[in-house]
Amino acid sequence: MDNEISLNEINNAINRVTFRQRMNQYKRRPGSFILMLLVVIATVLTILALGFLLVYVMVKGIPYLTPSLFEWEYNSDNVSMMPAIINTVLMTVVSLIIAAPIGIFSAVYLVEYAKKGDKVVAVVRITAETLTGIPSIVYGLFGMLFFVSTLKWGLSLLSGAFTLAIMILPVIMRTTEEALLAVPQSYREGSFGLGAGKLRTVIRIVLPSAVPGILSGIILATGRVVGETAALIYTAGTVAQIPSSAFSSVRTLSVHMYSLSKEALHTNEAYATAVILLILVILINFASSFIAKKFSNNAHDNDR
Repeated sequence: MDNEISLNEINNAINRVTFRQRMNQYKRRPGSFILMLLVVIATVLTILALGFLLVYVMVKGIPYLTPSLFEWEYNSDNVSMMPAIINTVLMTVVSLIIAAPIGIFSAVYLVEYAKKGDKVVAVVRITAETLTGIPSIVYGLFGMLFFVSTLKWGLSLLSGAFTLAIMILPVIMRTTEEALLAVPQSYREGSFGLGAGKLRTVIRIVLPSAVPGILSGIILATGRVVGETAALIYTAGTVAQIPSSAFSSVRTLSVHMYSLSKEALHTNEAYATAVILLILVILINFASSFIAKKFSNNAHDNDR
């Protein structure tokens, strides 16, 4: 008991000294105090805005989550969102299958194989950053002109997935590139020193170490796919049915919510759809974070 009390007293004394040191620092440098205050205010405002958004959507939507909204088929009476949920999952999976390998392999080439200072590499990076900021409706217009009209795929799951794949490709490529650059050069040198080749080093050493960063890019891309509306209206259509083929028109959750919100009779169902959309995004983020943590722990265990 005496030892616990003495340890608590020591900790309190250390905290008081630390607090005094910080206050003396702020007195000598008032700009640091102002900056710290601005950071705290910005953090609080961000949390409050996010909390207000979540609470508002939940309060408005949860009371209207009825069993009829989860029936297998959509009609004008139940305005079921089940086809839209399935279409959202299909659209996300197909888009990532197309974009993720291309984006990851492109980043591997830029970081591991391209010559340092190559002008082509610099142009590719600038182009990728530029494409990230293009409005989604521009991608939708391109998808409509190329995939829907030129290739004659029509308003379909495939047209929407390829359009979204082009949209999220720069995000995956740039985040993967940053994740690869963050891997210490000593990992590569150690692998080369043990006799491993370039390809084996990239596959067995570099990529596993960069998995958490790569997954972060995939999470961002997934969030953009799930929440996309404008591009899909132009390319995938608004048919609220489970697709019978890759060339069938589909309606995702975000398009479903947009369509319901336009109709005065189904505003409450639109809020209910927003709740499911939020829950879906949160589940995706938690699952991806869990997987990234597992990979990170395995990487640390291998280092030991």
